[in-house]
Amino acid sequence: MATRADFTEVEWKAMQKGITGAGMLASISDRDFTDSFGEASALAKFLGAQRTSNASDLIRELAAVKSTGFGFTDSPQDVESETLEALRTSLAVLTAKAPDEVAAYGEAVLGAANHVAEAKGGVTDAESAAVAKLEALLSGS
Repeated sequence: MATRADFTEVEWKAMQKGITGAGMLASISDRDFTDSFGEASALAKFLGAQRTSNASDLIRELAAVKSTGFGFTDSPQDVESETLEALRTSLAVLTAKAPDEVAAYGEAVLGAANHVAEAKGGVTDAESAAVAKLEALLSGS
């Protein structure tokens, strides 16, 4: 079972940014200021639940992240490109160091995105498209 000690600081931050970035990507795909707070809360609740109930020790540790890795002024393009890059890095690292954790990581990434997308008024087409990008990357398509 992999733990934080098995990864460099750069690898760890990429894996955390992949999960939180997935939630952020869903949120910014359908930008509505009034929804932003509810979606941020949904991401925080999702991560809290992962910290306490995920079957993977690694995912529980990753979910203890204190920030999303993104700032208020990051553009939607920056959030998307940085999230996708973090996910590519994370998948490569996990495949090399903890292949048995790849599926759990993918589930956490998609869980974060879907939880945020569903948070306010149902899933929009733009949010579905953002989740589809994540699914494609995670499946290697």
